[in-house]
Amino acid sequence: MRSQLIAISALTALIFAAGCNKKGKYQGPPDDGQLHGVSPSARGSMGKPLGMVYVPPGTFHMGPSDEDINYNLTARNKQVSINGFWMDATEITNNEYRQFVMWVRDSLAAVDLGYMKTGQSGDTAIDWKKARTINYTDKTTLEKLNRMVLAPDNRLYNKIGIDPDKLVYNIQGFNLKEAAKRENAGVPVSHFIYRYEQKVYPDTLVWMRDFSYSYNEPMAKRYYTHPSFGNYPVVGVSWKQAVAFCHWRTHYLNSFLEAKKKAVESDFRLPTEAEWEYAARGGRTQSMFPWGNFYLRNKKGCLLANFKPGRGNYPEDGGFYTVRADAYWPNDFGLYNMAGNVAEWTSSYYYEGSYNFQHDMNPDVRYDAKDNDPPRMKRKVVRGGSWKDVGYYLQTSTRNYEYQDTAKSYIGFRCVIDLPAMLKRR
Repeated sequence: MRSQLIAISALTALIFAAGCNKKGKYQGPPDDGQLHGVSPSARGSMGKPLGMVYVPPGTFHMGPSDEDINYNLTARNKQVSINGFWMDATEITNNEYRQFVMWVRDSLAAVDLGYMKTGQSGDTAIDWKKARTINYTDKTTLEKLNRMVLAPDNRLYNKIGIDPDKLVYNIQGFNLKEAAKRENAGVPVSHFIYRYEQKVYPDTLVWMRDFSYSYNEPMAKRYYTHPSFGNYPVVGVSWKQAVAFCHWRTHYLNSFLEAKKKAVESDFRLPTEAEWEYAARGGRTQSMFPWGNFYLRNKKGCLLANFKPGRGNYPEDGGFYTVRADAYWPNDFGLYNMAGNVAEWTSSYYYEGSYNFQHDMNPDVRYDAKDNDPPRMKRKVVRGGSWKDVGYYLQTSTRNYEYQDTAKSYIGFRCVIDLPAMLKRR
């Protein structure tokens, strides 16, 4: 069991980078009978992740920096330490998420059209040069994509188009947490490999579903599709879809690095609840908000985030609904909108008493809920508050939750990746 896990880790992390010369051929230590050691090759490593900032390791007080006005006692103040990581400077935008959706569309279409090629190792892969030339407005091409287009009963004026429900991403991975359990020693590796499919197109109808007796049809029609909202945070994405995006982003990057014969990097993922709070504070360990204490306005009276001011003066902060993902001033780590705009998914399971037993080093509680699990087991921690929330939810310590298979018009996400701080720029 142990040897199998080591083999898998070596394949995914190094791809035989250790002990290679400049031409990529294995070059071991001198054969002189002495212990020299073999250093993994850092040549061709990725560099600074695009659009991300480094959050250095540190210690902070996790939990309320002010009175627990609800007396829920679901977040006790506790000193914890967090390892360093890279985090998206902004929430994932509509344009960025659209790249994921279009990649899924093109990959499925390429398979149906036979745009495949055989690699050097004999494996079959998508021919992306051909896949990027697919014309989705051509009727002849669409007729060949029978499994991807709208059924005749679902068409308006008999117009053929891609069915959003058919855009499904195949997720594959290895469950290290289960494999690490003592009771699973000796269990075949195949038991820890997971594969499942996830629909990726965002739910644009959340704008109407979230608010009863409210006219929001224009946002449902245009928010995800209109160019004006391209740099606004994506919404209508469930926790499961956010996880699928992280898987795809990892696959997309590592496929490029493998093709360029560079070292394969770590996985993109959602931040844990503790990582998110630490990043939101920006080094201000006892502050209520990412910008400090105690107010939601600066000395000029300007609001510092996008939320619901007063008793519902939504446009007072400059945005009726969401605003650009890079609006307002960033915190001291260089992260934008860690309070307000859209709340953000984390990877952590929401349990009221988790602060009482979490470790003080990189604390986290995770549970991979199945579809048939009770709703209580599907709760995921949501942080940051949103454009429709009052100021209390903008506090860095305020906890909230939503169900992992639910999408909302006020919840988005951002990714993190575990990489060293000092990286050579490309």
